[in-house]
Amino acid sequence: MSENWPYPPEHRVAELFAAAKRVQEQAYAPYSHFLVGAAILSSSGRIHVGCNVENAAYPVGTCAEAGAIAAMCAAGDRDIAVLVTICDSVDVGTCCGGCRQRVREFARPSTPIYACGPDGVRATFTMESLLPTSFGPENLSGFVS
Repeated sequence: MSENWPYPPEHRVAELFAAAKRVQEQAYAPYSHFLVGAAILSSSGRIHVGCNVENAAYPVGTCAEAGAIAAMCAAGDRDIAVLVTICDSVDVGTCCGGCRQRVREFARPSTPIYACGPDGVRATFTMESLLPTSFGPENLSGFVS
């Protein structure tokens, strides 16, 4: 994937794809052998990456998106401008349900999410299309101080 076309240049898709592919190689998935990488472009212009990390006690593993979000927060950023994920499945691999909600916490409905395979983008979504009529921070307005 050598260029951003046909994607908007401000999405930096080729750069995010390369970052996600590099971190995918670091994934720890000895049980499923399903390696996932994620790269977030935050509104600050910085890129944050994460990979999935499995655990013998399955529920305590973490997804690539969760790792990238944690890295973003650790760097002081709080807004996902673009998300790229990569996996090697035959079909399009999208964020799991839990990660859709995690991404939703830091994304806008229009935030672009690029689902990639080894050779590039396979599908493009928005946050709203992956998690329609979702619950987010604004739903708690007036309930929490």
